[in-house]
Amino acid sequence: MENWPLTPLAERMRPQNIAAYWGQQQLLAADAPVGRMLATGSLHSCIFWGAPGTGKTTLARLLAQQSGAKLVELSAISSGVKDVRQVLEMARQQKDGLFAQQTVLFIDEIHRFNKAQQDALLQAVETGDVILMGATTENPSFEVIPALLSRCQVYTLEPLSSEALQAIAEQAMAKDEALRHYRFEIENWAPLFLGSGGDARVLLNRLEQAMQWAVRQHYQQNTDADAPILLSEKLLAQVFERPLAHDKKGESHYNLASALIKSIRGSDPDAAIYWLARLIAGGEDPTFIARRLVIAAAEDIGNAEPYALSLAQACFDAVKTIGMPESRIMLAQTVTYLAACPKSNAAYVAINEALDWIKRHGDLPVPLHLRNAPTSLMKEMDYGKGYRYAHDYEGHFVEQHYFPEKMPPRAFYRPTELGREKFFKSRLQSYWPQRYSE
Repeated sequence: MENWPLTPLAERMRPQNIAAYWGQQQLLAADAPVGRMLATGSLHSCIFWGAPGTGKTTLARLLAQQSGAKLVELSAISSGVKDVRQVLEMARQQKDGLFAQQTVLFIDEIHRFNKAQQDALLQAVETGDVILMGATTENPSFEVIPALLSRCQVYTLEPLSSEALQAIAEQAMAKDEALRHYRFEIENWAPLFLGSGGDARVLLNRLEQAMQWAVRQHYQQNTDADAPILLSEKLLAQVFERPLAHDKKGESHYNLASALIKSIRGSDPDAAIYWLARLIAGGEDPTFIARRLVIAAAEDIGNAEPYALSLAQACFDAVKTIGMPESRIMLAQTVTYLAACPKSNAAYVAINEALDWIKRHGDLPVPLHLRNAPTSLMKEMDYGKGYRYAHDYEGHFVEQHYFPEKMPPRAFYRPTELGREKFFKSRLQSYWPQRYSE
């Protein structure tokens, strides 16, 4: 224990060659794009997008190493435009020099570069003065300017599988200078897989914490030097306990919300309640969830069950009044109700089609018979003349032209056969048979 390295295990075990790199086979297979770069040594500018600890930095280093290129690393957190321009000038000279060596510029956290910093890279990437490799945990389509994005391939790195994580841990126990002198026994791998969340850095560094504690306890309590050092399930569960990953301003915020709404739209209350639980467990603002439910009630259920909108609005008001943790109950009631309701997007489609029609045909004037006539001058100008008051007629209906004079009547709202809209459809067909004929 006295000689335990100060450098974290994840850094000590960073792969030095592709044979020691685990995961991302969708990119590294022989016929996959990164696999082809490794095989040929011919590089192109790219951005590696993935969660922390999935191997973005290591992959960039291995690609540069395999190609024989000079690797220069910058962090977007601590580098500015001046630093970028210095590297680009050096790279140009390196490329045009006697030995014509290619330079790989690796920028970690590239999404933190502002527009001016990203603009500074454009010409050098375009002319091939540098091969740009960026790493980002954020969606590049949101965080990288289009001009730079168009010059780069985007490769997505997936969270590491349980098999890859176990292989990485076993490799560390077998090869690390500090660990290979001990014989560890892991009681249950599940806490490591769950707690690391596919992040090799978290896996190795927290595993090392558990090992340091277990080694200390072992030699304090056990005189048998040959006995394995037990990493108990309880210890691993404590060390690997961490909150669910959820960035309330990042992509997971929108991905989880999208999954919730699409599960409601798909009439699956069980999936919907799962995604609701994920949002709540991740600390999502409950009013954001409730606001999305109000929208879903109108967009996806509509007049198939008009009460859905009232319930969703009541939920929104209650959430604002009550707060967490009790608001989870109102949210759960509303989510399951909305998911179980008959669905119709007819009102949503109707307003979109009407807005599109207006965009293409302009703002046609209101016919005189539909205009209000609060003054004598307006009456003299025939405002309201010829209007027939529907309540004066049998069934409180009278046929008349309600569209602009130059616009032929058309059906924007087309009710479905589901829920209450079935009644609406029958009623409208009796009133406007030509428009709502089958």
